[in-house]
Amino acid sequence: MNTSKSASIAESLLDWYGHHARSLPWRVAPGSGETPDPYRVWLSEVMLQQTTTAAVAPYFRKFTERWPTVDALAAASEEEVMAAWAGLGYYSRARNLIACAREVAEMGGFPDHEEALRKLPGLGAYTAAAVAAIAFGRRAVPVDANIERVVARLFAIEEPLPGARKAIRARAEEITPETRSGDFAQALMDLGATICTPRDSKCLLCPLSAYCIARQTGDPARFPEKAAKKAKPERSGTAFWIERDNAVWLVRRPGRGMLAGMRALPDDGWSARSDGSDEAPIPGSWRAGGVVRHGFTHFNLDLAVVCYAGSATDALEEGEWWPLERLDEAGLPTLFSKAAQVVLAAR
Repeated sequence: MNTSKSASIAESLLDWYGHHARSLPWRVAPGSGETPDPYRVWLSEVMLQQTTTAAVAPYFRKFTERWPTVDALAAASEEEVMAAWAGLGYYSRARNLIACAREVAEMGGFPDHEEALRKLPGLGAYTAAAVAAIAFGRRAVPVDANIERVVARLFAIEEPLPGARKAIRARAEEITPETRSGDFAQALMDLGATICTPRDSKCLLCPLSAYCIARQTGDPARFPEKAAKKAKPERSGTAFWIERDNAVWLVRRPGRGMLAGMRALPDDGWSARSDGSDEAPIPGSWRAGGVVRHGFTHFNLDLAVVCYAGSATDALEEGEWWPLERLDEAGLPTLFSKAAQVVLAAR
């Protein structure tokens, strides 16, 4: 692509962004003159990985009210942060969040360029580029799912994903301007979120329609091509609801593996690789409490919830009695929160 066309694309998109940028709690509005806070940029980007903007916004507000700076977050306990993260999923992000905050606090602040940002815990290529561009004004090229879609359509890249990612990145590199690359990246994100959407692209409203090769084909929605998805494995397991004196027995999951370190209901050892054993944590009579279905990245789980109907709870292993009226403060992962809701709703 020639330089003048790349410049025209950037100019058209940045002009559109100046008038149509989304108002987001972590974003500095274009033209406001405000300097982005690297902490808020980084925190939002970590939260937004594989999660929608609508889901992230309330969590972001809660986090920044409780921990307004990276130093404040670094001083928090892992238990507090994991509990506040509960419901956002992909809990390895939360553990990396804590590790990164502590490392940045020791350094005295975030490094201001992509290479050094990549060395921080949990910052992959995309997040490092996004922070470098948005927070520090460096010329960097973050490519998320929205940007991927816009660029694939703009150049009608035929190769299916994920193989097309190298070509998409090369094209994104071509059109990213030397200045305002952070605004440019956010403009591409907004365009993908509001105009160049997966199914119903609004080409008549698009500031890049004159340059878009996919639009010229008459079927922009077919880009980017995607390889057929493999069916997820189906797993089953059991969670155990043990209640006494208006409190439920919660355990702490192992420090490694799925939902590591989180409070949860006891379960029968289900995993991504195998079904649970159905083995109860204590002997006695149990009654059915319901079934919840939950999708993980690599498998689906049907989790049966059974309720203890006996009274001999002295043989329980390490855990804690958690008051039912404060169950929302336990920081249960979404799966176990669903299980609890099933039991409580049946009362």
